Amino acid sequence: MEFPKKQLLVVGDRVLISPEDGEDRTRVGLYLPATALDAQQVQTGLIVATGPGTPVADLSTLDEEPWKIDARESRSRDMQAKVGDHAIFFRKASVEITFEEKKFLVVPLAAILVLIRDE
Repeated sequence: MEFPKKQLLVVGDRVLISPEDGEDRTRVGLYLPATALDAQQVQTGLIVATGPGTPVADLSTLDEEPWKIDARESRSRDMQAKVGDHAIFFRKASVEITFEEKKFLVVPLAAILVLIRDE
């Protein structure tokens, strides 16, 4: 029996980041211990997936009966971050997960400080 391959989906206004290793040396060549690297407030990484964005209420349905089930598509505010961007983000806002033996960080869009995009 063959099992289907798992798929990792990002929800809401979050991004999935493949973390980049921090510099373990200073500019003059001194090695930094792991505790010094963990004390840094920001981290960088490559965005590998994004969620659909922040859900936005459909104001056109306010006059209708709210209990009726409707087949309308849900709307969301577009994400500024895109797959392939490099992000600089607050380390404390990220959540580390492991998926298929690879480590990723899930970061809310609000915790991203800067995006670096190659044109």
